[in-house]
Amino acid sequence: MKSFIATVVLAVLSAKASARTFTVTNNCPFTIWSVLLRLPITVSIFTDLNVGSAIPDQPTGWQQDAAQTVSFTVPDNWQAGRIWGRRDCDFSTGTPGPTQCLDGGCNGGLECDPHTGTGVPPATVAEFTLGVAGGAPDNYDVSLVDGYNLPVAVTNSVGCPEASCPVDLAPNCPAELQGPFDSNGVAVGCNSACAAGLGDPTNNPNCCTGTFNTPETCPNSGVQDYSYFKSNCPNSYAYAFDESSGTALWTCDAASAADYTITFCP
Repeated sequence: MKSFIATVVLAVLSAKASARTFTVTNNCPFTIWSVLLRLPITVSIFTDLNVGSAIPDQPTGWQQDAAQTVSFTVPDNWQAGRIWGRRDCDFSTGTPGPTQCLDGGCNGGLECDPHTGTGVPPATVAEFTLGVAGGAPDNYDVSLVDGYNLPVAVTNSVGCPEASCPVDLAPNCPAELQGPFDSNGVAVGCNSACAAGLGDPTNNPNCCTGTFNTPETCPNSGVQDYSYFKSNCPNSYAYAFDESSGTALWTCDAASAADYTITFCP
């Protein structure tokens, strides 16, 4: 009996040790709708349950007011995870879906649908693929590939680099990328050239599609307004193949078991 109890205790302790703590902080002066959604590695699939069964211990969407902090646990093998904020949401009327929020909306209403509930551009996205000790490292970034809607920073508990887009890109956003707009006509987002639909839908250097589907054929010099995003947010992932910049994708030794903090309006 003692041996059985000891085994159970060790299993519980091991399970606790294998989880990370993620903390979401809203420093913005308005209510946002923080969204948590596990996504596949491929951009064309919103969720692939075959990628892995590890999911955070938190609903896929919740209301988070200004100055509020929310913490939850995440398995240390969480794959292709995304966290982003939605603005100006009203879930009291209409059909649940992405149009219930001014930007960053998702299918499913308050809680994003686990299969089709990826964020609608523009949305600043914190992305994570956690490693396991002795194997691949944690990979994380702040992505502007889908455009921008809120300043975001990703920090951690073990001193690994910060990923961030800490400034408001909406006011000076190039005119062809600006929007959507609130009821006062103020821009609350800045689309990427791809998300704005600029260029050929199927063969586009802005989206790195068609003949531009490799890092070699899709350099950042061919992406419209890349410099606007990267110069303002150098530690962000500013287009599909931005890893060559050296300041887009960040890693952290999985053995360090880092906890992560995602701060809106850092």
